Amino acid sequence: MEMTPEKSLDCALVWFRRDLRSDDHAALYHALRAARKVWCVFVFDREILDELPRADRRVEFIHDSVLALNRQLGGRLIVRHAWARDEIPRLAQALHVRAVYANHDDEPAALQRDAQVRGALAHAGIALHTSKDHVVFERSELLTGSGKPYSVFTPYKNAWLKKVEPFFLKAYPVEKHAANLAAVPADVSGPLPTLEDLGFQRTNLHSLKMPAGSEGAQTLLADFMDRIDDYEATRNFPAVKGPSYLSTHLRFGTISIRTLARLARERALTESQGAGVWLSELIWRDFYHQVLHHHPHVVGACFKPEYDRVKWEHGAQADALFAAWCEGRTGYPLVDAAMAQINQTGYMHNRLRMVAASFLVKDLGIDWRWGERYFATHLNDFDLAANNGGWQWAASTGCDAQPWFRIFNPVTQSEKFDAAGKFIRRYLPQLAALPDKLIHAPWLARPVDLQSAGITFGRDYPLPVVQHDEARAKTLTRFGVLKAP
Repeated sequence: MEMTPEKSLDCALVWFRRDLRSDDHAALYHALRAARKVWCVFVFDREILDELPRADRRVEFIHDSVLALNRQLGGRLIVRHAWARDEIPRLAQALHVRAVYANHDDEPAALQRDAQVRGALAHAGIALHTSKDHVVFERSELLTGSGKPYSVFTPYKNAWLKKVEPFFLKAYPVEKHAANLAAVPADVSGPLPTLEDLGFQRTNLHSLKMPAGSEGAQTLLADFMDRIDDYEATRNFPAVKGPSYLSTHLRFGTISIRTLARLARERALTESQGAGVWLSELIWRDFYHQVLHHHPHVVGACFKPEYDRVKWEHGAQADALFAAWCEGRTGYPLVDAAMAQINQTGYMHNRLRMVAASFLVKDLGIDWRWGERYFATHLNDFDLAANNGGWQWAASTGCDAQPWFRIFNPVTQSEKFDAAGKFIRRYLPQLAALPDKLIHAPWLARPVDLQSAGITFGRDYPLPVVQHDEARAKTLTRFGVLKAP
């Protein structure tokens, strides 16, 4: 039986950020254990929101999840639309709390914001306590034998698996202390803002079958647990229901990483290959977060500084090629279908993220940072650490990245992972009438085949903007400024 600790505080405030759930929540648990009365707040941070387009699926997902969180907390969530760095100290003083609790956010801009909030709170005699919650192992919890951060994934994964024990994956029992949640005082209460109050428009989010909030996450998890054993066999095929589709929920914390890692590890220990591979994907996520923590220069620069010597295409031609990539007009169907998917849904299959990124960097010769920014704007699950890590992997500039002389052939990738063209036909219906063997490279079709399919190049679909073999040769020359492998 757990002993009830002596409360050290009369009241405290929990600041929700990228952790929009009430269960297995580190900061909420610690606050409830320490204080007799606990209030909860979420701030729609204008410092972030004011920079976004007025129709953004992520903002709608967050808004839906905040409404769900308020319901989970019994209607006791304070919600503000303000600059968080100003609002949190102001609210903490208005509530006369002695401590604010939050979970770590290790993105550089968030660390800067938290430092300012910590300073303002300290000036008012209020402490800011932060906890690990977003990953299983963070910062310097896993180091090499020489005390340095890992730069290669496999040794990191082995160390992660060796260190992980049930203790690290155990849920925080928030519900045992929920009685300490306090009603919102009348002088700080107010109606929850609508999406329109925040200055945003509705999107097609609800038609995409991506439910928000903890209940939505649990629905997706239950579905995936019925398929997890097949994950390794299905995960690379974009037309197949293989992924968990939980990445957006992980990004905004509507489900606990401990829950997912625990379930994956337990299933993997029963010889489920699919669960073991999915657990590896969760470990990659931890890996990229520790890379960002130890090497913040990766935001805007190559992890390997020598790769900053690579000269990327620039000028009007580069701008035109980049626009063709963004708009799905490259003439390579799998790449164009992938870009149609992200533009229409805010989601892109992981295999296609690698294909699309490789094509931009190694076929078009475009700086990886351009693609990173585009994904950052359009992905529902955008996470700085993972997005940066993925792009630098594809560009060969990152931590344990793909070697620069390995270049995806977009046609081969298409034939291998969408052999029947099912995914391509879903997003490029103008190519639907082409036979399977021609849909991967329509420019190779005979005029009679094109006529039969009702396709005219330049009207229905573009010719390739580059020839892959020629582009590959240019890429090898481009990266030739580096030391030979």
